[in-house]
Amino acid sequence: MKRYQELACQIEGLIESGVLKPRMRLPSVRQASRSYGISPSTVFQAYYALERRGLIVARPRSGYFVNCRQPADLRPAPILAHSAATQTSSLTHRFMQALQDCDNAALASPWPNPELFPLGRLARSLNKAARSMDCGENTAPVPIGEECLRRQIALRYLTMGMVVPIDEIIITSGALDALTLSLQTLTSPGDIVAIGHPTFYGALSAIERLHLKVVEIPVDSHDGLDLDVLAEALGRHPIRVCWFMTSLQNPTGVTLPNDKKQALIELLAAHDVPLIEDDVYSELHFGPIPTHPVKRFDRNNLVLHCGSFSKCLAPRYRIGWVAAGRFAPWIARARSTAALPASVPAQLAIADYLEHGGYDRFLRKLRVDLMYLQAQMLRAIRDYFPRGTSLVRPDGGYFLWVELPPHVDSVHLFEAAAAHGIAIAPGPIFSATGDLRRYIRLNYGHPWTPAIETAMRTLGALACRSDPSSGQRAACQQTSR
Repeated sequence: MKRYQELACQIEGLIESGVLKPRMRLPSVRQASRSYGISPSTVFQAYYALERRGLIVARPRSGYFVNCRQPADLRPAPILAHSAATQTSSLTHRFMQALQDCDNAALASPWPNPELFPLGRLARSLNKAARSMDCGENTAPVPIGEECLRRQIALRYLTMGMVVPIDEIIITSGALDALTLSLQTLTSPGDIVAIGHPTFYGALSAIERLHLKVVEIPVDSHDGLDLDVLAEALGRHPIRVCWFMTSLQNPTGVTLPNDKKQALIELLAAHDVPLIEDDVYSELHFGPIPTHPVKRFDRNNLVLHCGSFSKCLAPRYRIGWVAAGRFAPWIARARSTAALPASVPAQLAIADYLEHGGYDRFLRKLRVDLMYLQAQMLRAIRDYFPRGTSLVRPDGGYFLWVELPPHVDSVHLFEAAAAHGIAIAPGPIFSATGDLRRYIRLNYGHPWTPAIETAMRTLGALACRSDPSSGQRAACQQTSR
C-alpha cells in the first residue's frame, strides 16, 4: 500500500470511529506534512482520495472538512448506467474549436509533433508505392487491408510473444475507425458499454452517436482501472462490451501491471464480455521492457485489439487496425460494407517502412526525445503552476494528467487560456458526467520552443490567479510513480 493510501485509511478509520466528527476541520496540508513526516504532495493525494469517496469536502479558502453526512450515507453510490449524451458534448465542441482557433494549440493537441517522425523516409516508401500502382499493381483495394501490411503487423505481434493469425487483422482508417467499427459491430442502440473514468473523449463521442449507455469504471492515476468496481458493475448490469485502454491510458498515462491485465481478462471471460482494447500508445513506453496488451493473456479470443501508426510512426497517414479474435468475420463483413478501405498507398508505404526502414531503431530515438520533452514540461509545471498542483509521472506516451489545487476550475482555466491564444484539454471532456473539473491534460510531444515555454508560464499564472491561496512563488508538488 502506498503512503498516501495508508494516510487515507488512517483518516477514514478516525471518521468511522467518530474521532473525527462531521464538519470538523482536518489539519492543513502543511500541518499534516510536518506531523506525519511526509511530503505535501502525499497529503494532497490522501485528501483527494478521501474527497473522491465523499468522506471529506474542500471549502474555498478554508481547507478540508469531514463531510456532514452520517457514516451510513458514505457508502459508495450504486454504479449507474446512463446515456453518454451529456453537457460535455458542447464543451468538447468548444475544445475542438480551440484547437483550430488558438495560436498555440500544442498543449491541447491529441497528436505529437510530425517533426518527430521519419517523414522523409516514409515519403520515399510512399513514392515507391505510387510507382508500383502506376505499373498496374495493387490497384484493387482489399476491404480488410493489404496483405503485406497485415503480415508486418502479425510479425510485430510475434515480437511481443503473441501469435495472431493474419486473417484476424483488419486494416482501418486510423485507430478510432477500428474502435468505432468494433463497437458498432458488437452493440445495438440501448446496450451498455463499460468505459474508464476518465476516458478518451473520442470514445464518449462514438458511444453517443451509437445511442449506447455507459457505466464508468474509475481509473486511478497510480493504480489504473478499478477491477473491484468493474466486477460489481458486471454483476449489476448487462454490460455488452468493455472499451478500455490499459497501457499508457489517455488521459492519465497509467499502465496496468501484467497481473492486473490477466485478472481483467479472466473477469471478463467469466462473464463472457468482449473487450475492445484501445492500445495506440504502447510503443511509446520509456522503460527497457515493453508493455504487453491484455490480448496477450486472452485465452478465449474475447479481445479486439486496436492499434494505430498515427501516434508512433506516421501521423496523418490514418492507418490503424483491429486484431479481432473470434469476432474477425463480423468485423471483416462490416468493413467491406460500412466504408471505403484505408488508403492503399499509405498501407503499402507503412508496410515497406516496417520491413526495410528500421522501425525499432526509430522508436528508440522517439522514446528518448519524448523523455526529454516530458522532463521539460515537468520542470515548467514545477516552476510556474500553483502550490498544490500534483501529477503522476507516466512511463511513456506524451500526455500529463495534471490535478489542480481545489480552488482552480479547469473549465474556467480553459476559457481564460483560450482568451490568451492557448488551448488546453479540460478534465470534463474526459467524463460522461462532466466532473473532473480539477484536471487538465497537457501534451508534451512537441519540440520545446520559446512559444511553449511562454504558454506554460502564462497558463501557470492564470491558474495561480484562480487560486486564492497562491500568494507566493508557484510550486508544483510532484508525485513520481
